[in-house]
Amino acid sequence: MLLVIGLLATAWARGFAESPSDSLRLTLSDAIALAQRQSSDAMAARHTLEAAEWSFRYYKANYLPAVFLNSSPSLNRQISSITQPDGTNVFMRQNQLNTDLSLNISQNVALTGGTLFVRNELQRLDEFEQKTHNYSSVPLSISYQQNLFGHNSLRWARRTEPMRHNIARKQYAETMELVASRTSTYFFMLASAQTNLDIARQNFAVSDTLLRYARRRYERGSITENEMLQLEVGKLTEETNRLNAEAEVEDAMQTLRSYLGIKDNLPIAVVPDTLISEDVVDADEALALALENNPDPEQLRLNVVESESALSSAKANRGLKADLYMQFGLSQKGSTLTEAYTRPLNQQYVSLSLSLPLLDWGRGKGQVRVAKSRLELTQTQSEQAMQDFRLNVLKMVRQYNLQAYRVKIAYRTRKTALRRYDVARWLYMQGRTTLLEFNTSINEKDNAQRAFINALQTYWSLYYGLRSLTLKQ
Repeated sequence: MLLVIGLLATAWARGFAESPSDSLRLTLSDAIALAQRQSSDAMAARHTLEAAEWSFRYYKANYLPAVFLNSSPSLNRQISSITQPDGTNVFMRQNQLNTDLSLNISQNVALTGGTLFVRNELQRLDEFEQKTHNYSSVPLSISYQQNLFGHNSLRWARRTEPMRHNIARKQYAETMELVASRTSTYFFMLASAQTNLDIARQNFAVSDTLLRYARRRYERGSITENEMLQLEVGKLTEETNRLNAEAEVEDAMQTLRSYLGIKDNLPIAVVPDTLISEDVVDADEALALALENNPDPEQLRLNVVESESALSSAKANRGLKADLYMQFGLSQKGSTLTEAYTRPLNQQYVSLSLSLPLLDWGRGKGQVRVAKSRLELTQTQSEQAMQDFRLNVLKMVRQYNLQAYRVKIAYRTRKTALRRYDVARWLYMQGRTTLLEFNTSINEKDNAQRAFINALQTYWSLYYGLRSLTLKQ
């Protein structure tokens, strides 16, 4: 249920309504829409999200087949040392052209962390001195490369990269709400400045009227010179307040204009939103939404997973290391292209490299202990951060639920102060109250107006702050 605070019938609304006809009038929702479309923060968030999307595409491409067409032709014309059949070396002139073309398909295997290759290759060697040429073909070759006891980064990436992608998308949504919150701050800075200017103009006009009236009363001897001098000082003070308020409005307007990305110097007149919700936010529902939608809890979970991955890598690097490479296929050679593909021969190649540290002075064990300690620290910090996050959500929910009531109280206070000011002014004009009493009513009116606009600012700040936590529209 929505509550519209009836301000349009009050003098405060008149102050905001009396803006230049050529000014840009903005409501809070208008300003937020501009900021989320063209502010530097919003554009930076969109670029960050786009980079994250491409990074996620790169991650997914690691699990898809990669196809490459390779060629590395070479021309060799030089005198080189050639090993003869009897084992001696003889310097001979070489004049040959080596051309090749291969088609390679590779596929990473996430389950094991290895890589599977399929290759087709054709090579030609031209000997210009002997005027001969030969072909070598590999119609089909299948090979597999595997680190037997190493860290499987592909398997861990299946856990971390989707989390990073989700975090990036949530951070974008959060940033949009933070842009709205920051816009609200600048918006109400200008609204507050405009309120102060409206107050200063009204007070200056009243002080000028009272001073003229007091001079006539002084000439008749109905007031003292001291009272008339007080009114003159008051008029000068209100004139100074008006000049200061005009400068304050200009500064706040420039700040808002800059953040919204408005290029021209058209004056801005803001119209504060007075449509506030009476609905009470359920703390448990808000906490559940925050835990599901906010990027911070998932970032904390990602930190733990990354620490677990670092520990797994440290354990894999401290002990036996073994790299396996296997290749099976067909190959043939010949002086013609047809011969190079006739009755191809089987080829097999298997290699296994082993490395076992016999004496590393505890470096491997130390790396594992460091990684384990960092994991425990990350887990502890994440648990504490999650607890703080929950408390922060519950605190903001309590503040938000109270703030709507504070706005209503501030509105009633302001309405009463305006009425008291009107009565005090009438009584003073009738000579039935003192100048001190009248000045007191002015201060109460001004403070009540400022308190009301501050209450609205706090309400909308809490509103968008809560939305940035829960990401609920």
